[in-house]
Amino acid sequence: MPKVSIVIRSHNDSAFISDTLKELLSQDFQDFEIISCDDASTDGTAEVIASFPQIIRLERPEGRYVPGKTLNHAIPQCHGEIIVFNNADAVPCRHDYLSKLLAPMLEDDSVIAVFGNQLPRDNAQALVRKDSERAFGDGKISANWRNFFSLASSAIRRQALLDYPFDEGIQYSEDIEWTWRSRQRGERIVYCPEALVKHSHNYTIHQLWVRFFNEGRADGRIYGEIPPLTACCRRFVMECLRDYGYLLKHGAFNELLMPPIRRYIQIFAHRKGAIDYLQLEGHE
Repeated sequence: MPKVSIVIRSHNDSAFISDTLKELLSQDFQDFEIISCDDASTDGTAEVIASFPQIIRLERPEGRYVPGKTLNHAIPQCHGEIIVFNNADAVPCRHDYLSKLLAPMLEDDSVIAVFGNQLPRDNAQALVRKDSERAFGDGKISANWRNFFSLASSAIRRQALLDYPFDEGIQYSEDIEWTWRSRQRGERIVYCPEALVKHSHNYTIHQLWVRFFNEGRADGRIYGEIPPLTACCRRFVMECLRDYGYLLKHGAFNELLMPPIRRYIQIFAHRKGAIDYLQLEGHE
């Protein structure tokens, strides 16, 4: 049985970090180390982590936070053959979470990476819940998407990460960029719906814009293309129709004004980000 290293990135996650660590330490799979990479939290997160003596704490890399830089800093210091990435705010739901997440890799050496199922939190907005169910769930919908993956609850073979480090020139979607390269090499990445964590965000309008604009910039770097305007318009209409069906079915009448706003930001802020990257900066 290979040893496993669990890498936890955190920044002001005091609302979740204690539950996340307690649940990880109570897993039925126990041959692992936990390595913490806290990004200068100011809300007590670092102090909570320090109260768990089992946790190995790493100093953050110097300079501003760059996801790939932090991950590449942590990976060589891990002793496990498999590295589990578990966000500080992704709380395992059951004691068999790790066993389920690792099973595809332990059973098949050709599987290079696995990602788990993220359930919306109890306080998740209806549209957040709907998006989570479509992206994760049984995996049938996202299996048809271009390149879906989430590092927030995942496992990757350490040697693959050493051979092909994360891109340190990208601020968002470092996991999408890495898995895109991996899939281009023909490597197997699988989804494990039985590995359950609670993880979702009720973003404000401003936070939604920042997220999707920057993910659009990242996708411009990754794929080198701008989503066609006509395809974006079709997607906008279809997403809004699905949203209204979901909201009416679940009685979430308080969110009936949100679909056009949320989908416009999701689709067109993303497109604007891709344009910004490709036309203003070009390929770096």
